[in-house]
Amino acid sequence: MSNALSLTSAPQSVVRRALLCGAALCGVLLCGTSAQAQPSALPGTIARVKPAVVIVGSYNPTGAPRFSLRGTGFVVGAGNWVVSNAHVLQQSGSADTAGQLVVQVRTGPDTFQTRLAQVLDKDVFHDLALLHIDGPPVPVLLLGDSDRIKEGQELAFMGFPIGGALGFSSVTHRAMVSSITQARLPSARGSQLNAEAIRGLREGNFQIFQLDATAYPGNSGGPLFDAVSGEVVGVMNMVLLKGTRESALSQPSGISYAIPARHVRDMLARRVGSAELPLKAEHAQGPEGQSQQ
Repeated sequence: MSNALSLTSAPQSVVRRALLCGAALCGVLLCGTSAQAQPSALPGTIARVKPAVVIVGSYNPTGAPRFSLRGTGFVVGAGNWVVSNAHVLQQSGSADTAGQLVVQVRTGPDTFQTRLAQVLDKDVFHDLALLHIDGPPVPVLLLGDSDRIKEGQELAFMGFPIGGALGFSSVTHRAMVSSITQARLPSARGSQLNAEAIRGLREGNFQIFQLDATAYPGNSGGPLFDAVSGEVVGVMNMVLLKGTRESALSQPSGISYAIPARHVRDMLARRVGSAELPLKAEHAQGPEGQSQQ
């Protein structure tokens, strides 16, 4: 009798264990399939961010070419303010270009319109600049809280790399924050020793984001943004933090840097007296017009 019971119960326990293992395996497979099936938010974010990312350069009607791309910028505030790097302005205003500072804004998928630009403010120590562009308002980006960024966080950045060698098409890269570290930009020359630069020299180092992505000089001034919300948390910097154009092009290290957006907030606050005013503007409609290369 005991042998019969043993022979009968053994297969049942085996079947029970097999069913449990099968159910667990199905659960794992279903979870993996569900995770893979979830669409990325980045494509939609890129579509929202792209209209507010602009080209900063110089225009010389007698030059060849007439337009020279110097870097990237992005629009904030009510649609006529552009944030970029201060060193981008130094290049566009150099003697060899002898050109007018301009910003090209997007008017269509592959068309841009040239706008005259003027410098409103510069933070040389943090290598930031605020420009004003003429014409109708452009779609804007909002600034996020860069103090909340953590190492390991996944972000994205957009710009116009390698000075237009790849064409005037914005390029987006994913980037993980590999480190939040201290950096010190090179000291300003005598002609650049304004109150802001002197304040920076007294304060010393400041934090920057180190990214595990390769960017090139044309990316300088472009936005580093949250891949879901599109809020800007940093400004890409590829010259003063990484080296010369030549070294960045010939020996890309796979490491890039960005200035935290908190310094953009400070610059805007000094300009308007409130850090909230230029960050709450509604997204403006882009201009209509033809490309003016």
